[in-house]
Amino acid sequence: MPNVLIPLAEGCEELEAVTLIDLLRRAEIQVVTASLSTQQQITASRGVRLVADTTLDNVMYDAFDMLVLPGGQPGTDHLNADPRIHAAIKRLHNDGKWLAAICAAPLVLAESGILDGLRVSSYPGVLSPTDWPALQLSNDAVVCDNTVITSRGPGTAMAFALTIIEKLTDKATRQTVEAGLASTDTN
Repeated sequence: MPNVLIPLAEGCEELEAVTLIDLLRRAEIQVVTASLSTQQQITASRGVRLVADTTLDNVMYDAFDMLVLPGGQPGTDHLNADPRIHAAIKRLHNDGKWLAAICAAPLVLAESGILDGLRVSSYPGVLSPTDWPALQLSNDAVVCDNTVITSRGPGTAMAFALTIIEKLTDKATRQTVEAGLASTDTN
């Protein structure tokens, strides 16, 4: 079973974080949420309180198949300011593992230096061609290039999560999860 680390920073975009956690768990992907601070509870960008499974310090050196960064502000700024996040990005990248970021969070991947030459998407205006000339910026909802998946924002969170499911498992699992989302069954 694939395992994914989702760091939860104060001020993250809750719709993105919860959508990712929910859909990946529906696909039976092991998801570990980790707060950046010593407190497991964080307050997201719209005031929703989320409780992480653990703290980043507790899982910093654990093996993961993917690191997924929810966006939002000031959550993205907190992720970007944390050297542990950049260290984890570089370690997973060097190990050939998957990296994913949505909304403003692709900026963190760019700041880590792993996006040069790649096609990426982000929230409009977060990554400009002037500031990031080595990136191939896209307006697509979800972009997968090499082992990096990026996406635009809250409105693309479901498509982003489904793409992650397909890459970590297979197309059939993605289709099963997607079909369950459209079902009229109340279970």
